[in-house]
Amino acid sequence: MRRCLRGELRTEDALPVRIHSQCMTGDVFNSAKCDCGEQLDLAMERIAREGRGVIVYQQQEGRGIGIINKIRAYALQDQGADTIEANVQLGLDIDARRYEQCVEILRDLGLRRVKAMTNNPEKIQAMRQGGIEVAERVATEIEPSKDTQKYLSVKKFQMGHLLSLVTS
Repeated sequence: MRRCLRGELRTEDALPVRIHSQCMTGDVFNSAKCDCGEQLDLAMERIAREGRGVIVYQQQEGRGIGIINKIRAYALQDQGADTIEANVQLGLDIDARRYEQCVEILRDLGLRRVKAMTNNPEKIQAMRQGGIEVAERVATEIEPSKDTQKYLSVKKFQMGHLLSLVTS
């Protein structure tokens, strides 16, 4: 688990915060299969504009299944499975991530109010359950491409992600 801080962390203010799950393929190699790297870039740009904020970078690759299983899931996706179907075919959780440690880091930093930079309602719920007020949700939405349309549709319609640009 890593954290990146910028600027003064005045605990009375709602700071921009992103809980980001490691995505080697998206964050490092700019994979066309997901929007992870672009979401991280948006969060860093917002923090730079505001002059302060926090990114908690958790090592839960592939929604918690690990890099090897993620590559196996990618192979199934190349054969037509969606992101959920691929995990199920491999006998893996659809989403095995946990956010309690991330919330603990935010609390340890003294944060009580945040602007949550996320499309994932589970991250918002984890912050609220951990005693952090989510004063605002800041969308980190990327325009769907032909490569990400199916993936983002599954995230919206099957996983409940808050994605207004995805229509089908």
